[in-house]
Amino acid sequence: MYPEAYLEYLAHFHGTRDYFECHEVLEDYWKETDPENRESVWVCLIQLAVSQYHFRRNNTKGALTLIRKTLHKLTANHCQLQSLGIDYAALERQLVNQKKRLEDQRDYTSLTLPLSDPHLIEAVKLLCTDWGVSFGAPSDLSDSNLIDKHKRRRSS
Repeated sequence: MYPEAYLEYLAHFHGTRDYFECHEVLEDYWKETDPENRESVWVCLIQLAVSQYHFRRNNTKGALTLIRKTLHKLTANHCQLQSLGIDYAALERQLVNQKKRLEDQRDYTSLTLPLSDPHLIEAVKLLCTDWGVSFGAPSDLSDSNLIDKHKRRRSS
């Protein structure tokens, strides 16, 4: 029912907390399915993950820029987000709160996207189990390979 890339995105977002990989898997999918549409629901979700990546790295300016772009795209993608098993109103509240945390220079906290489809939640939890990670565990802030993954990718 849901694209495999989306399930992987959600498993990375909630399990590995690898927001860089969230970006990678969903960007590839977006480029295959809707590459000309910069307002796509996929771009919205990509920007959400990248905002979290920057926030976790204490790049407040980058995180704020991307969370604002994400919030801007939310309204236009209301129906698509709901069809992807996301509680739109709850997501909007979370992002407004996360934006406020950034503006107030508060510490990063891991988000759990408000998934509304129990079948989707089970599919993502199963994928996390297959990967050997816990669904919903917070980011490991001591894992420099996770926190600074973009640096490792550039040198490869």
